Amino acid sequence: MSINLKSLVSVLNAKWIGSDADVLIDHISIDSRSLQNGSQTLFFALAGVNNNAHLFIPDLIENGVHNFVVHHIPEGYADKANFLVVENTRQALQEFAAYYRNLFHFPVIGLTGSNGKTIVKEWLNFLLSPDYNIIRSPKSYNSQVGVPLSVIAINVKHNLGIFEAGISTVNEMVKLEKIIKPNIGILTSIGSAHDEGFLNLVQKIDEKLILFKDCPIIIYQKNEVVDSCLSQFVAEYMHHPRKLFSWSFTDKKADVFIEKREHKNDHTFIQYRYKNEKFNLEIPFNDSASVENAISCLLVLLHFDYDQETIQNRIEMLYPVRMRLEVKNGINNCSIIDDSYSSDFQSLKIALDFLESQKKKGASKTVILSDIFQSGFANEELYSKVAQLISDNKINRIIGIGSTISSFGAKFPNSVMFPNTADFIAEIDNLNFNNETILIKGARSFKFEEIVSLLEEKTHETVLEINLDAISHNFNYFKSKLAANVKMMVMVKAFGYGNGGLEIAKLLEHHKVDYLGVAFADEGIALKNGGIKLPIMVLNPESTSFPSIIQYQLEPEIYSIKGLNAFLKIAREKKLKDFPIHIKIDTGMHRLGFEENTLEELIETLRGNATVRVQSILSHLATSDDPKHYDFVNQQIALFEKLSSRLISELNINPIRHILNTSGISNFPNAQYNMVRLGIGLYGVSNDPLEQKYLENVGTLKSIISQVRTIPAGDSVGYGRRFMAEKETKIATIPIGYADGIARLWGNEVGFVTIKNQKAKIVGSVCMDMLMVNVTDIDCKEGDSVIIFGESPTVIEMAEALKTIPYEIMTSISQRVKRVFFR
Repeated sequence: MSINLKSLVSVLNAKWIGSDADVLIDHISIDSRSLQNGSQTLFFALAGVNNNAHLFIPDLIENGVHNFVVHHIPEGYADKANFLVVENTRQALQEFAAYYRNLFHFPVIGLTGSNGKTIVKEWLNFLLSPDYNIIRSPKSYNSQVGVPLSVIAINVKHNLGIFEAGISTVNEMVKLEKIIKPNIGILTSIGSAHDEGFLNLVQKIDEKLILFKDCPIIIYQKNEVVDSCLSQFVAEYMHHPRKLFSWSFTDKKADVFIEKREHKNDHTFIQYRYKNEKFNLEIPFNDSASVENAISCLLVLLHFDYDQETIQNRIEMLYPVRMRLEVKNGINNCSIIDDSYSSDFQSLKIALDFLESQKKKGASKTVILSDIFQSGFANEELYSKVAQLISDNKINRIIGIGSTISSFGAKFPNSVMFPNTADFIAEIDNLNFNNETILIKGARSFKFEEIVSLLEEKTHETVLEINLDAISHNFNYFKSKLAANVKMMVMVKAFGYGNGGLEIAKLLEHHKVDYLGVAFADEGIALKNGGIKLPIMVLNPESTSFPSIIQYQLEPEIYSIKGLNAFLKIAREKKLKDFPIHIKIDTGMHRLGFEENTLEELIETLRGNATVRVQSILSHLATSDDPKHYDFVNQQIALFEKLSSRLISELNINPIRHILNTSGISNFPNAQYNMVRLGIGLYGVSNDPLEQKYLENVGTLKSIISQVRTIPAGDSVGYGRRFMAEKETKIATIPIGYADGIARLWGNEVGFVTIKNQKAKIVGSVCMDMLMVNVTDIDCKEGDSVIIFGESPTVIEMAEALKTIPYEIMTSISQRVKRVFFR
């Protein structure tokens, strides 16, 4: 639906500054990096503690965007575009979404809760899609910004909406309620997520219930606390009739009472009573969370008056929901972006933006795409829009799979079409995949996981999963602690602390960090070869690497007169001018750096030297994480102030200054200077237990069970017979060992892994390529997933048990372990 720009002045209570009042808007954007921005885009310049999109308006105008919602106009640009000036751009986005939502009058399901929102939403989409043209939140778009973007995707062909709403503190849901305006409310499981934002559980539930202020029906699982909150809620909002539609395993007063529940062969069979009748239902899961989510879906189907046969037929076809985009190494130097279980127009736009952020340097961009369902558009219009998206995103090759997309193949230049997945697989060797970044995106029925398997690089079944969203969260957490205009250097040395250097560097470049830090030149060269354009500082450059540092435009840390003279000699030979260098001062770490008695010679060497430019002056704190030594830290900071000020004064320079590391950012905010260096905190680890709860886990090391056996009492396990069974014991073997980075000290019942959410102690010695665990009390089988570290055990727990630090645990993971990146 196109909207006249000038009509939004009153909607947003905005001040109009512009010349083209009659322009029609058909695209809303908040991402300056998106290739989908164009002349009919309305760009909301969001500004917060972490980012300010107003800084990118000049670039957007140069790239053809002419319509903006801003809280101020960049100097010199008032006559170069159309501007709607408001007090708060995020609030304006929400007001626009609420206005847009009110243009439509079909039923809308609103979901909130702590757990299960996205799964229930996706399952309802599957269960109801044969009968409705559904618009739903893409992925987990349930935030103060995600909800507006989800609702703005509605078009006139939709006749049912399913939107989820997530909050982290009070006074947030009232904004989301105005945007979603649900007719049917679903309260999913209430857990501990975001507990820190609320006084207690009751306050959390009360806040979530605000989403249902005008809902005629609320679906929920009965329990004493929720019932009490709902009772008060209904009394407070008595302005129209309301039905509470409940279910329970224990309370017979529930509208749907689950009388029996039986697990068999990974399925759950339930018998439930509804309207004084008994019904049986088979649910294709046996874990409690999935069963509860399926029952929430059951109540929606009952509310919609589906017959029991249809309910059974559809629910028994439910499937595990994948809520992430994964980046994997592919064959022939390809990268694979795996989005192989969804195919709708809105999520395609998101996936294409992700493709752009993760593309490999020098690689072409390929999209393998199935028929698209539930777009809300007629096919002719839909595939015209898809073709335009493909063009805007500069995709080099598109491979369509499905009879419908194939019939519109003429719309896609440089394309090849196949009627089904089997025909594509038969021709896969003739398609010559090589040095490409490939987005694989298909509806579940097309079984694109088979394509992923064929194109994925084959490695053993142990993987380190890296959550890019968690990295973004941790980055923004620390950035929020910085004063305005303080720059951020992020350390990606040691293969991104074991997590993967290039992929994380791409994400950080997407976040527009100011600097990347590496230990050695070869790390920086790998990033530059991977297409990273950010300035990269080399902290421990060897003199033999200086020519390469210059060739690849890296920036060396200089910490001695000998090193400075060696670099100057090469720089003069190459006739360099103003090449950036970084001067390291030793303020007490006594590892590297110029000491006070060497400053005179440093100053004389640099005075009047036009070959190099002192880009920054830095030092390194030794004890910023230990309150017992904070006095020493303050001495270091005072000495850094004294020595750096002397360099600045005597050389008449204006460099960046930085001394704070991750712990320093939190503990010494008055020493931020012009830049800070974020290291281990980005990867979800803090030395402060109070701060740790605000960080998200980044890396999860996973494997599988290779074999399960039962041994009698008296038998041993592993080398040296270090474990002797005292009774009949069930043993599982996991294909990961010390060659993968698992310390041998973690064996012999010191450490554990997690299987089916239960601890399984490691028995016997950790071997080179495998370890064994006791699973006597765990119902598991060969092929089941195993968590080596992540949420449990955490790398912090492992480090404490092994009397080391999390850095060592993380950086020890071998590069033979495949890294899988996801959002």
